[in-house]
Amino acid sequence: MPDGTEKETEISGLKKYIESLKSSNGSPVAVRVNGELRELSSLEDVGPQSVVELVIPGSKEGLEIYRHSTSHILAHAVKDMFPDVKLAIGPATEEGFYYDFDKAGPFTPEDLEKIEKRMKELIKKNSPFIRKALPRGGAIDLFRKAGEDYKVQLLEEIPDETVSLYEEDGFVDLCRGPHLSKTGRVKAFKLLSIAGAYWRGDEKNKMLQRIYGTAFYTREELRAYLDFLEEVKKRDHRKLGRELELFSLSDEIGPGLILWHPNGAIIRKTIEDFWRSEHLKADYKILFTPHIAKLKLWQKSGHWDFYRENMYSPMEIDEVAYEAKPMNCPFHIEIYKSALKSYRDLPVRYAELGTVYRYERSGVLHGLLRVRGFTQDDAHIFCREDQIEDEILNILDFTIFILKTFGFDSYDIYLSTRPEKYVGSLENWERATGALKQALEKKGLPYTIDPGEGVFYGPKIDIKIKDVLNRAWQCSTIQVDFNLPERFDTVYRGSDGKEHRPIMIHRALMGSLERFFGILIEHYAGIFPLWLSPVQVSVLTISEKHEEYAKEIYKALKKADIRAEINLENEKVGYKIREATMKKIPYLVILGEKEAAEGKITVRKRNGENIGPFTIDEFIEIIREEVQKKVTSDK
Repeated sequence: MPDGTEKETEISGLKKYIESLKSSNGSPVAVRVNGELRELSSLEDVGPQSVVELVIPGSKEGLEIYRHSTSHILAHAVKDMFPDVKLAIGPATEEGFYYDFDKAGPFTPEDLEKIEKRMKELIKKNSPFIRKALPRGGAIDLFRKAGEDYKVQLLEEIPDETVSLYEEDGFVDLCRGPHLSKTGRVKAFKLLSIAGAYWRGDEKNKMLQRIYGTAFYTREELRAYLDFLEEVKKRDHRKLGRELELFSLSDEIGPGLILWHPNGAIIRKTIEDFWRSEHLKADYKILFTPHIAKLKLWQKSGHWDFYRENMYSPMEIDEVAYEAKPMNCPFHIEIYKSALKSYRDLPVRYAELGTVYRYERSGVLHGLLRVRGFTQDDAHIFCREDQIEDEILNILDFTIFILKTFGFDSYDIYLSTRPEKYVGSLENWERATGALKQALEKKGLPYTIDPGEGVFYGPKIDIKIKDVLNRAWQCSTIQVDFNLPERFDTVYRGSDGKEHRPIMIHRALMGSLERFFGILIEHYAGIFPLWLSPVQVSVLTISEKHEEYAKEIYKALKKADIRAEINLENEKVGYKIREATMKKIPYLVILGEKEAAEGKITVRKRNGENIGPFTIDEFIEIIREEVQKKVTSDK
């Protein structure tokens, strides 16, 4: 039953109960019979002792069925309007649904409006979705005659002898199902955008046109989601990156390679300075390593075997193959091995802001969030087995401190366990997983087990931060590694005088610096806290008569290591204030006759609040205190 209770009944009683719910918001969208998802109409062969679960609209599966049914209606509408279009696939997604089409000319925004109108007409007809089971060969013949090449290709790869099709109002599509009972059950939907998508996600295949949409049970839910999308659009780091002159990409340089402009670079420097300072306090040793290494290093590490599709083609130097580094780990191991370590030397903690290069397909590159060259805030800890838990506890404390400093105090934690393909002994895996689990529980941090999602060399903890829009972002990770110490014959001298293998912990707090910066831009909508703002204070004059006093104030701010700019343009002060506000500068110092005469300053915050008057020394102290505390809000 929808409330989680159980009831024993005849099949006729079940049908009557479902019928009685049809007019309510809780009306089921499907049923699960002995674990198998089915349409509401598929109850004829339900026998004695069957377990039937009602899939209700509010469930994850219910929403997926609802959206997948809407995708079917989209394909019907497109086929009605553009009969020559070939259909590919149209799944539900976490945000809605999409359908891929092979069409001679491009879809236009005007086409989307017309398609939406046709979809509403199909929904209004309230036609039933009818499931039809066909032999696979018969289905292939059907779609081949219809010229649906993509459906034929899909069918040829399906191993089942019988496949399911769905029909509504004469339109037939290949689908595993289930679907809603009728088209009229779709109450609120919106087509959102058009994008290119390679068939099967392979750049060697034809580029198709993908129409994205979303669907909800009520118009209120749809409106809330569309408002959310508007807010996301306003916060888009690519848009703000241009407006605030933070970074850019250039076709001349190459896709996925970031150019940091002065404003973005000063924020990056601030982040790096904070990161290095805190790591030195936490007893890490800072490293720098090359951007390339001999190919045989990556063969030895296993990256060439396990990670080759994400690596670039080797280059030849002095007739030796070299490779741009995709990881920093082997370099840190070589530094560790440069001198023999004793058990008393452990743990050894190495940290590096190391730039790496990984191949990403052009279709998935996305501003700062998905790039080809990026800097990891990488660290590798070499420790004894009895030190693992303490090191994990330290890393968890360090991670949460770093994330909170940047304004992220909400996150989801996942413990990823052994995958099917792995290296190392089961005993080591169990000990390492137990250490990760125990550390999380000691800290009282709630977590979810992510079975089989560990990396091949060890289990891991992943921390997904939540931004101001409650979107989850994977940033921090803690991974235990049995593979590399073995491959590189990494050892330490134990108290027994014998050589032992250290445990290696990989750890990133922010992950990719580029990606983390993109998340920061969107989290703050470009309105960075004072300590991160590229320009912290703008000095503005009311008239030319106050230029000399303004220059004195500006010099005093610069001398105090405050990032300041001065605007001496012959413009009205209102214009200067608007210009500085558009740049999202935290404090505006406004200087006129009164301020110059009294030797003080008037200060306006970017939220419009006026504070002061202050002497310049008083204001500098206010700035220093706010920067030192790393306040994350203007309030």
